[in-house]
Amino acid sequence: MTEQMESTRRVHIVTLGCSKNTVDSETLAGHLAANSFELAGSVDDADTVIINTCGFIDAAKEESVNTILEAARLKQSGGIDTLVVAGCLSERYGDELRAEIPEVDHFFGTEQYEAILKALSPNLKYSLLGERITSTPRHMAYMKISEGCDRPCSFCAIPLMRGGHRSTPIEDIVRQAQLLVSQGVRELVLVAQDLTDYGTDLYNRKALADLLRALSDDSGAEWIRCMYAYPAKFPLDILPLIRERSNICTYLDMPMQHASTNVLKSMRRGITRRTTEELLDTIRQHVPDIVLRSTFIVGYPSETEADFDELCEFLDKQRLDRVGVFTYSQEDNTYAAILGDPIAAEEKERRRTVVMDLQRGISQEKNLAKVGSIQRVLVEESVSGEYRGRTEADAPEVDNDVWIRSEATLNIGAFVDVVIEDAAEFDLFGVPKP
Repeated sequence: MTEQMESTRRVHIVTLGCSKNTVDSETLAGHLAANSFELAGSVDDADTVIINTCGFIDAAKEESVNTILEAARLKQSGGIDTLVVAGCLSERYGDELRAEIPEVDHFFGTEQYEAILKALSPNLKYSLLGERITSTPRHMAYMKISEGCDRPCSFCAIPLMRGGHRSTPIEDIVRQAQLLVSQGVRELVLVAQDLTDYGTDLYNRKALADLLRALSDDSGAEWIRCMYAYPAKFPLDILPLIRERSNICTYLDMPMQHASTNVLKSMRRGITRRTTEELLDTIRQHVPDIVLRSTFIVGYPSETEADFDELCEFLDKQRLDRVGVFTYSQEDNTYAAILGDPIAAEEKERRRTVVMDLQRGISQEKNLAKVGSIQRVLVEESVSGEYRGRTEADAPEVDNDVWIRSEATLNIGAFVDVVIEDAAEFDLFGVPKP
């Protein structure tokens, strides 16, 4: 074993940002393990720290920089030998970071697994065929079906960090899904920068329906969940599959970003309020029990008070099941950057609070309607004498929880039928069905 391998043998990966970053870190962990590196459970146990950064919005960039600085101080004090920074922030601001934080040994962009391995052990005979090592609970895993994005959204820097849209072949995704299921995964959460553009580069057409059909037929997963669907030119052929296939969740995450046509036009979203509402009507007609989740941006530079009121009116009318809200973050070199950032942070936060208060009432109303029903729940963990789980209507990390009182032991990762006895704004409470 070389001296370089000795000094970088115990590696800890810090993952920041979204579920796509989680998949990247898990893939890197698999490559490291396949090449005889030991994966450390914490920074304290590591010789080398790799920080997989996020650069999506200001808050994420700040978290990434603070994490790098903390690790840099640890290196200065002798706590670690090697510090590596990778991912979106490094991809976009590598030169600036290199000048400002010289304690970092190596900077890499996104998905540069081979380069990281070479840097940590130049003499190592590596292979990139190692299995991915999941960091999520054993019963669920994220499946990244494509990388990058070709959409021209004015506010978004993802294409600058991740590049153009690139799909993974169907057979490769199915093979990876089968491996994950063989390891105990029961839920596959499909993620991408743009889920609904899947296949356009490989098959010259939108092929998400083909992928869903293949995963439904051949993966063995009990839940297949779709996240990050783009609303413009939505592939309607996936709707019959969501309705008819029992292992495809009747759930769709579709970030709409706004409801005012004026704001949507400035955002370059390729859709209007009218066509958005028509799409929602079509989705609900094809899948009457669909659970719809979306995210919205408030405080966009051209968002007037009237535009914001229109967004609130839209949400009150549409009664979406799940809603997340971001305050606008000005990003360098995006189309919206020329508009400046004229809305004060306090006003952005006020608008976010108004939307979340509105959605809180909608969520409570929908949850109360489930009292007395029987819900199939995936048990996630045991907490202080109760069990926490999720229904098919809830994606991991971002949606509602079900709290289960049970005298009998429930297996983590098992499905349990639960009688719902009570409800709150973002929680359901129940007991196992006798």
